[in-house]
Amino acid sequence: MIYHFNAHHSVFNQFVREIRDQVIQKDRAKFRNNIVRMSELMAYEISKTFKFQLELVTTPLGVAELMVPEEQPVICSIMRAALPMHQGFLQIFDQADSAFAAAFRKHHKSGEFEIEMDYLSSPDLTDRTLIIVDPMLATGSSIELVYKQLLIHGKPAQVHVAALIASEAGLDRVRAKLPENTHFWIGAIDKELTAQAYIVPGLGDAGDLAFGRKV
Repeated sequence: MIYHFNAHHSVFNQFVREIRDQVIQKDRAKFRNNIVRMSELMAYEISKTFKFQLELVTTPLGVAELMVPEEQPVICSIMRAALPMHQGFLQIFDQADSAFAAAFRKHHKSGEFEIEMDYLSSPDLTDRTLIIVDPMLATGSSIELVYKQLLIHGKPAQVHVAALIASEAGLDRVRAKLPENTHFWIGAIDKELTAQAYIVPGLGDAGDLAFGRKV
């Protein structure tokens, strides 16, 4: 399943516009805050797919019946760019467990690159709901690699992938590589990838815009 936020008329589209705008991007705090707000909206929509159970809550005047999620998910962020997304998801799923993966592009003189991981931390994922978050889904290679490595910690019952901007090619690739019932929550889907595998029009390097240029 793909939920394409940009295809629906909501305030989410305002945040997409602002994170793309090269003038507004210069305000680093606003860029991060917009990502947090977009992530909160994504988390809210994802919560609708969870299993719910009845709970009784005692108020000063009586007892109320409420349907609440049966469990909290595991949120896995691909560092460093996904850290503001992680914050937004934790503000909604405030009792969730967290996983972190450091994946990066290792470039070769030929201009080609491969994805490498040098860090992974995760709780037991067996029969859990796993949400992988990464602001940019370009080729899909990072998400594919991270998911495969996460399986060392157990097979989740349900997998969600949340990205702010995705390329059509990358989305197609990762849909073919992840379990068939994976849910994809995408802010905007762009048609083009450059020869260097950057999304066009995209927004640039999300990590650099959030935290400063890396050397």
